[in-house]
Amino acid sequence: MKLFKSLAVGLAATVLSVGVAQADSYPDRPIGLVVSYGAGGATDFQARLVTQVATNKEYLGQPMYILNKPGAGGRVGWNWLATEADTDGYTVGAYNIPHFIAQSIKGGVKYSRDSFEPIANWGEDPAVVIVGADSQFNSMADLLSFAKANPGKLTTSGAGLFVGHHIAALQIEKACGCKLAYIPTKGGGAAALKAVIAGDVLAGVNNLSDAYRARKSGSVKILGVADLKRNEDFLPDVPTLRETGLDVDNSSVNYRGIMVPKGTPQEVIDVLAAKVPEMFANKKRVAKKMKAGGSPMNIMTREEVQKMWAEREEYLKELLKGL
Repeated sequence: MKLFKSLAVGLAATVLSVGVAQADSYPDRPIGLVVSYGAGGATDFQARLVTQVATNKEYLGQPMYILNKPGAGGRVGWNWLATEADTDGYTVGAYNIPHFIAQSIKGGVKYSRDSFEPIANWGEDPAVVIVGADSQFNSMADLLSFAKANPGKLTTSGAGLFVGHHIAALQIEKACGCKLAYIPTKGGGAAALKAVIAGDVLAGVNNLSDAYRARKSGSVKILGVADLKRNEDFLPDVPTLRETGLDVDNSSVNYRGIMVPKGTPQEVIDVLAAKVPEMFANKKRVAKKMKAGGSPMNIMTREEVQKMWAEREEYLKELLKGL
């Protein structure tokens, strides 16, 4: 019995010392950040900005590089992260809420909220309704008038199924009593935006950040914001959809941040949870560039994100029943 107890104590001490050593040395090589959308879209663009200071000694002391794994509105990348990625802390992922939670609620994917551990949130990006710069539509009233007169003929691009764009489109349909022809594009928000600019579709639901940059270049018009209040920082002149008479709330607002696959050592999670929010808060190299790129920020800690995920999941279960 004494021998068994001493062996057990020795094993526990060894595991503890390995954990401490891992925390002390982590990270000792570059970290890959999986982005489940294509290069050039809002998630990819912002992920590259918020991680560029990772190499600084006061943060992680190692670079973070982007691994784009687009497809099926994010399903390809999140399926891979949940089932195939290493759990040693050197492969992390960018999350999009409501996207991956809504997809897991609807089914057909290999992940759920419990497949991942949140680290920190960097952004809060509302969905917006856009049309091409030379479009006949100049307001939501124009757009919805056409949709009501031509059921199913208002072709509308978005980044995928049951992502924020799709949820906003479903809410618009329900609120106006009309039918849109929602078209999920391959390649995420960047491809959906290009479809509007090229005239392949009559309208689109996209991210404020992508649309903001496109409007600055003269490529699109932004007709409405799917949020509870106007975005005074970037689009003070654009009404919310509620202001235009549609009962559409902030369900489609895109929260973005970093997570790790379940099974990642707690010691690694603790290091990332302490340092990543500090990276996001870097005023000169992150916040300033995010603002210049039209990307709204909302920094949350691991504990705050855990609460947000849980609340969003319960809310989305009820919302999606009615859509």
